[in-house]
Amino acid sequence: MDPLHPTDPLHVGKYRLTARLGTGGMGQVHLARTPSGRKLLIKVIRPEFASEEGFRARFAREADAARRVGGFHTAQVVDTDPEDGRP
Repeated sequence: MDPLHPTDPLHVGKYRLTARLGTGGMGQVHLARTPSGRKLLIKVIRPEFASEEGFRARFAREADAARRVGGFHTAQVVDTDPEDGRP
């Protein structure tokens, strides 16, 4: 876990980012907190992908598929907004 970089957003929607967990080809994964203090992870995609309609559609399908999968080894999808317009 690393501190947020100066270029990282401090908030994504209603969630406050607290640390950067990793960076990959699609973007970054951050540790965040809900307004009530619950910890969760947020994937922030790279700007070049966020502007592609096809990518946003694939991202939405991935999130929908992840919502349907349950189990101990699967992260719960809490919220998505692939049409937000921000990376």
